Amino acid sequence: MTLAPSSADLVARARGDLRLGLGVVIAGAGGGLLAVAAEVLTAERLAAIRALPGAPVVAITTWRAETLKARAYDGDIARVVLPESADVGWIHCVADPARDLMAPMKGPLTTLRDGDADLHRLAVRLVKSAELLPAALCLPLDDPARFASETGLTLLSAETAAADLALSHRLSPVSAARLPMAASEAGRLRVFRPENGGIEHYAIEIGRPDREKPVLTRLHSACFTGDVLGSLKCDCGPQLHTALARMGEEGAGILLYLNQEGRGIGLANKMRAYALQDQGFDTVEANHRLGFEDDERDFRLGAALLRQMGVGAVRLMTNNPRKVEMMEAEGIAVAERVPLVTGTTRQNAHYLATKKSKSGHLL
Repeated sequence: MTLAPSSADLVARARGDLRLGLGVVIAGAGGGLLAVAAEVLTAERLAAIRALPGAPVVAITTWRAETLKARAYDGDIARVVLPESADVGWIHCVADPARDLMAPMKGPLTTLRDGDADLHRLAVRLVKSAELLPAALCLPLDDPARFASETGLTLLSAETAAADLALSHRLSPVSAARLPMAASEAGRLRVFRPENGGIEHYAIEIGRPDREKPVLTRLHSACFTGDVLGSLKCDCGPQLHTALARMGEEGAGILLYLNQEGRGIGLANKMRAYALQDQGFDTVEANHRLGFEDDERDFRLGAALLRQMGVGAVRLMTNNPRKVEMMEAEGIAVAERVPLVTGTTRQNAHYLATKKSKSGHLL
């Protein structure tokens, strides 16, 4: 039916539901799962879940399990057994590393070894895609379709939801206008929106880049703290302005402003990572304690935008070899890597050293 939501629509709806604290029902081949984001779980909803048949568990990533000294028998996730005495505060402590010092865990934690964890793995991916802490309270369901119908919760097919999460959704141009800037009066801003209704991304075009030659290009991930507030903890703001200034000097270039804050974990989780850094952890260690990978960004977005703009080859302004590799893998030729050097300060020296030693940045 044309008016019925597509799989992408349902996944987008599920993200919104999870952020509201609602459950999402996932249907697999041999049953189903009710999943609720641990971060926003309430005592009332926990009580309602406990009243249902089945034994709930908290699914967390291996990185978070390592911090909690819990065994991850499922490879990339662990299914933590919910003790009878556990309240909603206990679940929040499992999910949120900010509570590791305030409320040390009562352990050891018991994790499941047997059974299929595919639906739990998908639940964690869904929660992560909603920019929430990657932890989900999960309850097995015998008849997921019936349960979803009776409760009014969003029902997802595990197969189609997993396929949708793996996609880099097509971006469509929404609007564009001339935008004189300090770096160049010959500026133009283009706005692109993904077909799944996700967050928009921007292309800032300086002058009229010649598409027949490699275009001076920068893929810049959004950094509210650095780009807007002038944070001294990172080099993002200086990199943004240096890249635009270089394009202005050359008279042409494209800067893609990709809304993937905090290496793709979102601003709220980025601030959680900053709080952990204040405790002595570096950028990568903080991400791991939160349950995230070193870098959760999807650089396929940049290649897709460049193709839409008719750009097939670039001179890429970056210190990150991964960006070069991803552009090449996505069919965008990188004729030259243009170093983006902005200097080191007392406040960002450790951050830059971590980017060099752990993320392979060429500084």
